[in-house]
Amino acid sequence: MIIDERESRQSYILAAARQIMAAARTAPKGKGVDILEIITITDEEIKKLSQEMKILSEKTNLKFLLRDSENILSADALILIGTKELKQSLNCKYCGFSTCAEKPQDTPCAINSIDVGIAVGSACAKAADLRVDSRVMFSAGWAAQNLGWLKECRQIIGIPISVSSKNPFFDRKPKETETK
Repeated sequence: MIIDERESRQSYILAAARQIMAAARTAPKGKGVDILEIITITDEEIKKLSQEMKILSEKTNLKFLLRDSENILSADALILIGTKELKQSLNCKYCGFSTCAEKPQDTPCAINSIDVGIAVGSACAKAADLRVDSRVMFSAGWAAQNLGWLKECRQIIGIPISVSSKNPFFDRKPKETETK
């Protein structure tokens, strides 16, 4: 049997994405409460996400969204990790309020934010173990949140992944708008 690496990339990237999602899922969580949602998108969904990032760039005038919207089109897959909002009742003051009862509804629980960060770290470590190129993108998560892909999640981070001869997510040039 002869297996051509180029012909097996798609199956490899999907297998890698499953392992990366498992690494995120098994990451430690505050008080042992699992409120994470994790999905992988490919192909048309990446294009939809890119389009939403362009729309966000137009609305906010933030140029990095435009740059990132083009950049994710080089991804073979993109993993989204988000957290649902749940007050952990620790009264830790990490959110800036003295007690969980004082925290406004729209203020994220810091423990939930930490959980996403730890899951993202585990996911990226697994991607590195598998020699899959990746990058952490707040921008992709923001667009995914606008699209409602992770139901009830308020803090979403995107991780585009790729198997290619050079990591397409680094050495990126800033996207500038054309002036005439």
